[in-house]
Amino acid sequence: MRRLLALLCLSLSLAAQASTTNSLDGPSVDKVLVVKSERKLQLISRGQTLKSYRISLGKQPNGAKQREGDLRTPEGLYWIDWRKTSEKYQLSLHISYPNARDIAKARDQGVPAGGMIMIHGTPLDEEYPEWFFHTLDWTEGCIAMKNSDMREVWTLVKDGTLIEIRP
Repeated sequence: MRRLLALLCLSLSLAAQASTTNSLDGPSVDKVLVVKSERKLQLISRGQTLKSYRISLGKQPNGAKQREGDLRTPEGLYWIDWRKTSEKYQLSLHISYPNARDIAKARDQGVPAGGMIMIHGTPLDEEYPEWFFHTLDWTEGCIAMKNSDMREVWTLVKDGTLIEIRP
């Protein structure tokens, strides 16, 4: 019985350890950091940058999102709260914008806060190759990246991960 209990404890310990690693057999991502001015998205684990990617932003990249339709990418603290596949943008991770502060600011201005802010891939378009999108700010407020980068981020970032978006 003691051997069985010891084996069970060892199995649970190994399972817990496995849950803290990602598919690259390294530390788990506990934060996504976006620095808009640098056009960078970083995957962070315990304060250390694991990976960094080039991103594109909304067509009006300067300043925080104020309202629906302003073509700005939000700034602040949010969560990756769900994900979906998309025919238009490959894979998408939803950002929990608007938060309570965003909603209050928009309400004070008498405008809708907006929503459906995602981290997503690049359209597959015969007329415009992926590199075309990758070199400019083209979204309506989302954060876009190359599809190969998006596939990697999709596997490394779990729902419930904190995302900080800085100016």
